[in-house]
Amino acid sequence: MALANTLLPEFDHEMAVTRRVLERAPEAAFSWRPHAKSWTLGGISTHIAQIPHWGVAILARDGYDLVRDAGERTAEKTRVADVLATFDGFVTEARARLSGATDAELLAPWSLSRDGETMMSMPRISAFKSFAINHLIHHRGQLSVYLRLQNVPLPPIYGPTADEGA
Repeated sequence: MALANTLLPEFDHEMAVTRRVLERAPEAAFSWRPHAKSWTLGGISTHIAQIPHWGVAILARDGYDLVRDAGERTAEKTRVADVLATFDGFVTEARARLSGATDAELLAPWSLSRDGETMMSMPRISAFKSFAINHLIHHRGQLSVYLRLQNVPLPPIYGPTADEGA
C-alpha cells in the first residue's frame, strides 16, 4: 500500500471533526480571549483554518522558513463562513497533494527553518503528520476549551461529549 493511502483516512477523519468544531465558533465572541496571553476566539479559529496549508507547503517544497514564508498567512477572520471557506480550501488542496504524492516524495527530507537557520529536518511524511495533523489536533483541543468557556455545546470528537451523548 502506498504511504499516502495509509495517511489519508486519518487526514479525512481529523479534518471532518475539526470542521464540526469550527462550525460551532460563535462570531459574536470572536474578539473574546480566555487570558491576556491567549489568542482571541477568532484568532485561534483562523489559525486552525490555515493549518492544512502547512500540509500543502510540506508536500510542495523541501522546507518552510518561519520568517521568509510568514507572508503566506491570511488575516484573522471575523466571520465563521470565512473561517470555513479558508479551511475547506486548504483541506481540499492538502488532500489533493497528499493523494498524488509518491512514496519517494513522502520519504524525502523536509526542513523547518527560521530566517535560513534549520531548526529541524525529517521525512516529508513525518512533517505532514506532525504539522498538518497533530498541530491541528492540538489547537482544536484549545478551541474546544474556548467553546466550553463560551457555553457552546461541543460536537463529538473521538466519541460522545457531555453535550451530545451517544
